[in-house]
Amino acid sequence: MGRVKTLKADQTQGTTQTLLQGLEKKLGHVPNIYASMANSAAMLEAMITLSELANKTSLSPQIREEIALIVGQANQCNYCLSAHTAIAKSLGLSENTILAARKGESLEEKTKAILWFAKLVVDRRGLVDEKEIETLKTSGVTDTELVDIMLIISMNMMTNYFNHVVNTDVDFPPAPQI
Repeated sequence: MGRVKTLKADQTQGTTQTLLQGLEKKLGHVPNIYASMANSAAMLEAMITLSELANKTSLSPQIREEIALIVGQANQCNYCLSAHTAIAKSLGLSENTILAARKGESLEEKTKAILWFAKLVVDRRGLVDEKEIETLKTSGVTDTELVDIMLIISMNMMTNYFNHVVNTDVDFPPAPQI
């Protein structure tokens, strides 16, 4: 059970109500993570804005989801694993690709390097060295992509930690155990 209330638009006002109504219109429902974040208009607005900006990065939606999956796996965030598994499926990623991403694996070398790097950043709390950056760049990752990868990692770290702290009730089909 969640540690904070999940709020519906009609239980809020002002900016929060507008944001929740926008999510409901866009997604057809308000996922529990956003309904929990609605306890703070600033948090809800920050998350929605960050998500919108993440969509403008140089990274494909599929790669962004694969990064979300490896970060969620590294942080053992069941909510995010379930949500991002569902999103990845909606983008056409196969069950095998999704499970591979959670393990840091991919048939594509560049994607595999990105997933390796994302897990390294999480495991080492961002303390990576020059050799590891060079390994990533050797796989074809540009400076722009590196910075965008950091945005996606950071956004997912925030949601992983948020879900751990507030114990968000999972409202997506459960991700398979690996």
